Amino acid sequence: MLQASSFAHPARPRTIAYWLFFVAALVLAIVVVGGITRLTESGLSITQWKPITGIIPPLTDAQWQAEFANYRKIPQYAALNQGMTLAGFKAIFFWEYLHRFLGRIIGVAFALPLVWFAIRRRIPRGYLPRLIALLALLGLQGTFGWLMVRSGLSARTEVAPGWLATHLLTALFTFAGMIWTALDLLALDRDRSARPARLTGIAAIAGVVLFMQLYYGALMAGLRAGLVSDSWPLMNGSFFPGETQPRPFFAALTEDPAIVHFIHRWWAWVLVAALVVLARAVKGSNRAATRAIHIAFGTQILLGIATVMSDVNITLAALHQLTGALLVAATAWGMHATGRVAR
Repeated sequence: MLQASSFAHPARPRTIAYWLFFVAALVLAIVVVGGITRLTESGLSITQWKPITGIIPPLTDAQWQAEFANYRKIPQYAALNQGMTLAGFKAIFFWEYLHRFLGRIIGVAFALPLVWFAIRRRIPRGYLPRLIALLALLGLQGTFGWLMVRSGLSARTEVAPGWLATHLLTALFTFAGMIWTALDLLALDRDRSARPARLTGIAAIAGVVLFMQLYYGALMAGLRAGLVSDSWPLMNGSFFPGETQPRPFFAALTEDPAIVHFIHRWWAWVLVAALVVLARAVKGSNRAATRAIHIAFGTQILLGIATVMSDVNITLAALHQLTGALLVAATAWGMHATGRVAR
């Protein structure tokens, strides 16, 4: 009877959910490595995009010299790393190579099992389009990553902040989508009549507020805005940054490091308010999600303050980015929980 029942219902919601959680963990890892890559100014060390052959790093001295020669042709080398040794180049090459390697691993870890699940008819009805959309987002993420790198190879000494923000936000949106879909599948595994959670008004507001904070966090990294001030809560002795660059108002909101820093540090409290409301909305139905949201935003705020006051210590900054991604996961969990209650 067990075998007959298994044959009659080939879909495996729980298995697919666990697979999505695994790929989401890989996305979490690449977000952290990407942050370290930015902090160490390593992102432009590989000046070409070779999707297949690029998986093999330089193995001979001649290959290393060729890669180093390519790097010495771009403006960043002349402006920031003039006189760098080959050993120094290998150090920054490592982080960019690891970042791209993880990107390839994520693509394979998603695409191949998806094909297998589809052929074996293990995907529950209605979920294949969503999984294909997540795969498309991963491909788009890789495209944005290369466009980001290319933006810093000619006239700039770093990647364009806008492309960096697009690259990071696409990764985090895909990450949240994997978690949301996995939670839907776990609910379906418990109850085969369960329907996907819907997006509620409270969840949408929390998501928009979080998106804004993540966007300005990405701009902080792209503009090195964390270095504007190493004090908190005041910025260089005043509430509002005193030294800003003359720009049109709307341009200053995304291009002036001092203003970007100011918005990021104070919009965080708007996010806290939104997340407290979200957590209270699901407290009765999912206490674990409520606790996760509170722990994540509390830890994130402390790490953000510590990062600023340490003059952007790399370890603290990387932990800040890691916790930011975990905050996305906790928020997605809470948003999903409100949708389950609504159903």
